[in-house]
Amino acid sequence: MLKVHTRNYRAVSRRRRSSHASLKIDGLKAFTYGELAMATNNFNSSTQVGEGGYGKVYKGILADGTVVAIKRAQEGSLQGEKEFLTEIELLSRLHHRNLVSLIGYCDEEFEQMLVYEFMSNGTLRDCLSAKCKEPLSFAMRLRIALGSAKGILYLHTEADPPIFHRDIKASNILLDSKYTAKVADFGLSRLAPVPDIEGTMPAHVSTVVKGTPGYLDPEYFLTRQLTDKSDVYSLGVVFLELLTGMQPISRGKNIVREVTIAYKSGMIFSVVDEGMGSYPSDYVMKFFSLAMKCCQDETVARPSMAEVVRELESIWLLMPGYIKMSYPMPMVTDAVKLDTLPSSSSMENPLVSMSTDASGSNLVSGVIPTITPR
Repeated sequence: MLKVHTRNYRAVSRRRRSSHASLKIDGLKAFTYGELAMATNNFNSSTQVGEGGYGKVYKGILADGTVVAIKRAQEGSLQGEKEFLTEIELLSRLHHRNLVSLIGYCDEEFEQMLVYEFMSNGTLRDCLSAKCKEPLSFAMRLRIALGSAKGILYLHTEADPPIFHRDIKASNILLDSKYTAKVADFGLSRLAPVPDIEGTMPAHVSTVVKGTPGYLDPEYFLTRQLTDKSDVYSLGVVFLELLTGMQPISRGKNIVREVTIAYKSGMIFSVVDEGMGSYPSDYVMKFFSLAMKCCQDETVARPSMAEVVRELESIWLLMPGYIKMSYPMPMVTDAVKLDTLPSSSSMENPLVSMSTDASGSNLVSGVIPTITPR
């Protein structure tokens, strides 16, 4: 029975790959299976650095000495054909210091692999867990937040057409040797709407709901209308992870709800991650305020990604130099001017209307995405 199943899978695999057997993307290298096998010592377990629903991630060294990360889809992977092609199509034309770079791919008959620049400090989720090599100071966490926000702002405002990531989470934010944050995993991303025949720009994309439990925008979950504010919500959850070290959902507890309860009871500093060490309470409070503003249930109550970047830059610039230590401020975004910062009244008190009831962020989405690469 097993042999029949495998044979059928390969027959289907062969048929579906015939449509792009000669896949070629400008600016990306098409690797052979042999090249990537050699780079990883035949995918030796000692070179494995990660694993997910799509398969395994390996650290490899190419023939020219370049160190890379190789994401290898396994048979029956949750990362399907459309997601594989979407990632290639999008990353081949996106270039920003806060987005992970795709170097190439392998698309042979029984193999799908993506080859990225290697990020030596792994995922943000790893750095907030017991796997962390060194504690992250508040300055480092704020810098990671700002880099992540700038990468997403680029997707929303400078990519052509704009892109909604749709799966922002701590495990999709990678950190290089200097802890520079880079947004990764574009397999679920969607192109933003384009103007209709009358020149009117739709505010959202209607789509099958897909995302990660705990990060999912509750309004998107209920309406199936994906907007740029859906990414804002997800990034707000990441901000709360940076501040608390908690996971979005753990042992039946939801991070947004737990932080809200702590704030309303005057115990907000009781949820600050102990691994942060000493921290400037005023600036931590400003960061909490921004994070919870991003996590408002209603889309209209959330800031835009440009406002998020401006507020983070403001917090960084106002902090005393001794707190920043050796973590220099990344160049201020040209499109983001500090003289247009949102007023303190709009950013400092986000919890006036926030409910502590369970929201869509608690719910699990198990549907299959429908993405058409363009």
